[in-house]
Amino acid sequence: MPTQVPSKRDPATKLTKYVTNVRNLSSSFWRSMLTTPAQRCLVPVTSFSEYGLAPGEDGKKPLHWFNVPSRPVFAFAGIWRPTERGNAYGFLTTEPNSVVAPIHPKAMPVILHDEDYDRWLSAPWDELLDAVSSYPAQLMRLKDDGA
Repeated sequence: MPTQVPSKRDPATKLTKYVTNVRNLSSSFWRSMLTTPAQRCLVPVTSFSEYGLAPGEDGKKPLHWFNVPSRPVFAFAGIWRPTERGNAYGFLTTEPNSVVAPIHPKAMPVILHDEDYDRWLSAPWDELLDAVSSYPAQLMRLKDDGA
């Protein structure tokens, strides 16, 4: 999602920043999309990645991949809007579960349960707050853990 932020050199100058992760759900920037069912979407994925906290021997932070073994394709809770460059989307994030937290302690994507897909696309926002939560750790796997 494109957003305008002040330049560090000249705060009067606005720069376009692209944001993918939707974390502050009370922000007016996201609120109109969250409360409008037609602007919610499913973001299909087969896995997702997060960079590790500490650099490896090569000086770069390692990339770690996560999946849901029982679901070859699953979906993040997403929102979208039209822009001058075409449709843009972002996906919601929440507190990380015990699988993701050691790698990325700030947040993880909101992974919807299959039975929540229709509800995500049509229900009033105040009825969806329970769906915006960490996916159960026991149903996920760190793919690069050798398992």
